[in-house]
Amino acid sequence: MTTHLKPLICAWQFLTAVPVSRDFHDPAPDELAGSMLWYPFVGILLGGLLAMTDVFLARWLPREAVAALLILVLVAMTRGLHQDGLADTLDGLAGGRTASDRLSIMRDPRIGAIGATGLFLSLILRYGALVSLPEALRLPVLLCMPAIGRWGMVVGAYGASYARAEGGLAAPFLAHLSARHVLGATIVVLCLMVWSFGAAPALVALLFGGLFSRVATAFYRHFLGGITGDTLGATNELIEVSFVLFMPLLVTWS
Repeated sequence: MTTHLKPLICAWQFLTAVPVSRDFHDPAPDELAGSMLWYPFVGILLGGLLAMTDVFLARWLPREAVAALLILVLVAMTRGLHQDGLADTLDGLAGGRTASDRLSIMRDPRIGAIGATGLFLSLILRYGALVSLPEALRLPVLLCMPAIGRWGMVVGAYGASYARAEGGLAAPFLAHLSARHVLGATIVVLCLMVWSFGAAPALVALLFGGLFSRVATAFYRHFLGGITGDTLGATNELIEVSFVLFMPLLVTWS
């Protein structure tokens, strides 16, 4: 297996629960940052799986059951990484008086009331949005949803500092993330979105997604002193849910 594929493999192994190669389990910090260029591509692969699952299950099951199973597939494929990040982030922001207190709460493996409520709301909103998707938009939305969420993580991470002085899971990604990586990720997701929805809806969706990511990063910096892996997961989750909810409206208005 060629080393040219190492960033893609690192991205896949970090973002999914499906191992590919044992050879690339200890990437260098610059390789971890380089893997973020491939985050949207991993999202496309996940979106393709969701679209194929939807086509297959729709023959046998009602739309409500299919929507629930699509969420199950996505959570299983990503080992609940982003849902866990959302719950931890909400618990920390709601429960601490200082940045240090909030970060300590976020590291607690137990989920609090605010985190559980936020997680439930994100799942039920995603479910309702999937059930109500217009038929013509089901496949393009399912294909693009994981890609734009993971692109949002890359945009949110650019230029950001890690919140914990002692380091953590996301710290090596941030240290070497460059504008070239962000640009490459943006080109991938832009091409996908234009192909799926047309130029105007794609550009507007990316504008709002990118703006949300940067505002979220500034918010985390103010309340936590920086970002963490949990906050990036929360950003991904919120962008995905918002995308499924509002993309049909955006396509109609455009």
